[in-house]
Amino acid sequence: MWVLCRWGPVVLVGGSLRGMMRMVYAFYARRLRRQLDPAVVPRHVAMVMDGNRRWARRMGFGDPWIGHRYGAEHLDEVIGWCAERGIRHVTVFVASVDNVRKRDSGEVDNLMRMIEDVVAERLSRPVSVWRVHVAGRLDVLPDSTRHALKLAADATRDSATGFHLNVAIGYDGREEIVDAVRELLEAESRAGYGVADAARRLTADRIAAHLYTGDQPDPDLVIRTSGEHRTSGFLLWQAAHSELYFCDAFWPGFREIDFLRALRSYAARNRRFGA
Repeated sequence: MWVLCRWGPVVLVGGSLRGMMRMVYAFYARRLRRQLDPAVVPRHVAMVMDGNRRWARRMGFGDPWIGHRYGAEHLDEVIGWCAERGIRHVTVFVASVDNVRKRDSGEVDNLMRMIEDVVAERLSRPVSVWRVHVAGRLDVLPDSTRHALKLAADATRDSATGFHLNVAIGYDGREEIVDAVRELLEAESRAGYGVADAARRLTADRIAAHLYTGDQPDPDLVIRTSGEHRTSGFLLWQAAHSELYFCDAFWPGFREIDFLRALRSYAARNRRFGA
């Protein structure tokens, strides 16, 4: 195979071609990193990890659910990129309420085992810099999955690194807002306020404080992989003024250069916050 480089045409075969492609990739990644201004890096990045099953089919795996395992293992790498760039808040959309309730029971069982064995176990390791928060309706999850995620959250609760990872599982954006309003009204009732008084005291900020991510900044950037151009109810309230970035790569094939391109696109935008 002929490849044209700055010194002229070069013949590459087999491993030589793969080596050249790795060199080109590394060069391009370094170039993207240099283009990024550390002062314009988002504080909070949210990601819809979409396309796991389609990636597995494209790669020729007989069982498309193998894609979820690869996707879960890839999460380690992606949040590592976030930490390297100084992004201290990350939210990942793992599974919606509909994913858990409406998909084939065998598929859901496989997904839950993958979450227990890969996501929860890896995030609770002492070497992890991330404090884990679980966002979603945990009552729709199997007991074993709920327990594994609780252990991960408890094991990282005292982390003082300042890095926070929200795992959105059994999640629905509308349900989150309902839960927040219900929790706020219950708090008002315990404080002795009636319905009329609670209604007068109701504000957007007070509702926001009771969201699953209530003590964290809203996401500056939402990334969705797999080429789908929709948010699927993800962080409906928090993402009202977020920048959106849609990437064609399936989640297990989401490369560092794809991530850096998303950050470059974010940095080039003029954020208006609804103005």
